[in-house]
Amino acid sequence: MMDKPVNNRAWFLVLPVLIVVAFSAVIPLMTVVNYSVQDTFGNNQFFWNGLGWFQEVLESDRIHAALGRQLLFSAIILAIEIPLGIFIALNMPKRGFWASLVLVLMALPLLIPWNVVGTIWQVFGRVDIGLLGHTLAAMGFDYNYVNDPVDAWATIIVMDVWHWTSLVALLCYAGLQSIPDAYYQAARIDQASRWGVFRYIELPKMGGVLLIAVLLRFMDSFMIYTEPFVVTGGGPGNATTFLSIDLVKMAIGQFDLGPAAAFSLIYFLVILLISWVFYTVMTAQRETP
Repeated sequence: MMDKPVNNRAWFLVLPVLIVVAFSAVIPLMTVVNYSVQDTFGNNQFFWNGLGWFQEVLESDRIHAALGRQLLFSAIILAIEIPLGIFIALNMPKRGFWASLVLVLMALPLLIPWNVVGTIWQVFGRVDIGLLGHTLAAMGFDYNYVNDPVDAWATIIVMDVWHWTSLVALLCYAGLQSIPDAYYQAARIDQASRWGVFRYIELPKMGGVLLIAVLLRFMDSFMIYTEPFVVTGGGPGNATTFLSIDLVKMAIGQFDLGPAAAFSLIYFLVILLISWVFYTVMTAQRETP
């Protein structure tokens, strides 16, 4: 029997996508790599600098501090949004009109552009005209996210929870909806408790979507820029200057293209490495009997 000839014409349909990706991702990446190993004194005269910029970035106390703030922020976000998203998904209506209404309402925060979210919370938290800030001031709380680092952190965390918990809840809700009714019927026959149903039926069946939720929320929170920059500008002081904000200040504010290019490559590798660790550990736990 002769083997069926392979039809490779489908690759021509993918070719436009590859060209677009090359122009939008690969070529800019090569430009960044080029800047990261060279130095310039103007007039487009470049001089080979090797790994000097990478060494400078890795030894910078400023970058270390920004990395610590970034890791802390991502840890807080995951610790709040993942359990809260699961709780909301478990209590959402499963069918009917109310289920559709709740799904629409949950999706609304995800439709708002990031810069608009930052603007909303910037105004919302102001003591003079903002509903949140004015209410807290009227209740006797000394709240001012512009001058107090704790208030700035609290505002950014609550803002991110409001904006992105819906994503986790919707993913978990989709996972719950995919569970066959036979599992719940068997649990009722065995008179399993509500915790037992969650622990042995719902949580394992949500493992796949939870993995996606954790990865997405980690990567988003680790790369967050627009919302905190609009609300606090990285302040007060450097209290909310995360890696992304520090990178933009270095590249645009100071115009240090060499260190900024090296910084961006290290930033990308850190995100890639931590995401790979998350994926490996959680996948291994799911496969463990």
